[in-house]
Amino acid sequence: MTYNVAILGASGYTGAELVRLIATHPGLEITRLSGNSKAGMAMADVFPHLRHLDLPTLTTIEDLDLSGVDLVFCALPHATSQAVIAKLPTSLKIVDLSADFRLRDPADYEKWYGKPHAVPDLQQEAVYGLTEFYRDQIKTARLVAGTGCNAATGQYALRPLIAAGVIDLDQIIIDLKAAVSGAGRSLKENLLHAELSEGAHAYAAGGTHRHLGEFDQEFSDVAGRPVRVQFTPHLIPANRGILATTYVQGDPQVIYNTLTAAYADEPFLEVLPMGQHPSIKHIRASNFCHIGVVADRVPGRAIVVATLDNLTKGSSGQAIQNANLMLGLPETEGLMMAPVFP
Repeated sequence: MTYNVAILGASGYTGAELVRLIATHPGLEITRLSGNSKAGMAMADVFPHLRHLDLPTLTTIEDLDLSGVDLVFCALPHATSQAVIAKLPTSLKIVDLSADFRLRDPADYEKWYGKPHAVPDLQQEAVYGLTEFYRDQIKTARLVAGTGCNAATGQYALRPLIAAGVIDLDQIIIDLKAAVSGAGRSLKENLLHAELSEGAHAYAAGGTHRHLGEFDQEFSDVAGRPVRVQFTPHLIPANRGILATTYVQGDPQVIYNTLTAAYADEPFLEVLPMGQHPSIKHIRASNFCHIGVVADRVPGRAIVVATLDNLTKGSSGQAIQNANLMLGLPETEGLMMAPVFP
């Protein structure tokens, strides 16, 4: 069976990535595309790499006809999604790629995003979209909230370790490198080639990054007590990819065994042999996440490194993985493409 889907915000990076992936998905067909700033344009003119596809013309959200649509992907900016989703027919299944529904507590949302949530009832209904840990809830959900790409990377490295109690919960450091596409497609001075190339810099240091809200929520829920990690992201001159180097205290072999056991049956999560380091280059444009464990020179300390593609496993690929579950399709359908290398 083929399901009809619409993509709202198809003129952004995650929207284009959804189109790229769904184009070869046997169970999904794109029947509607919106992109308010590019309304009236063909996707081939907005994204020439998609020129070979027969796609609907971009429209405004207001002009979008959702009749016959089974599921909507919302690839809209933060704070825009909640207002749009509140007006969508309740018969539609929705996968939201923004931050609007990731935090369950309205007070947490206001703390991290600076204003009250516009539709707290929907905030309570949404299921957090970290697929491997919320499968059962996602299968029956109407609204799934995609995770932050940084938050997903850190959680894949640490969640099983926190759940198993094999690391010191008060001594967790996440040092993360993120490619520039994670900042979106809008023009920003600090993302100009001359500003970004040949360098790298930390940002949102000291506990101000919004994805910390997800780390706080998810790690604390898993541990059954407050967990506050130290997290610093860095912007690197690369188009796509995230690499999170996490520093933890615990027995390296136990940590490795815990991760390999947790992910033994996961099709997209690959724990490398002990001592091997994952690379952004080896997961590019794929829905895979590679994880490596290295023993530190100091006994009782370990380094856990996780890498994924922010546009695929960290966003649009994850969204399709969740949509597959929501529609009763095989979870891996349309997502088993090999990474692009070199």
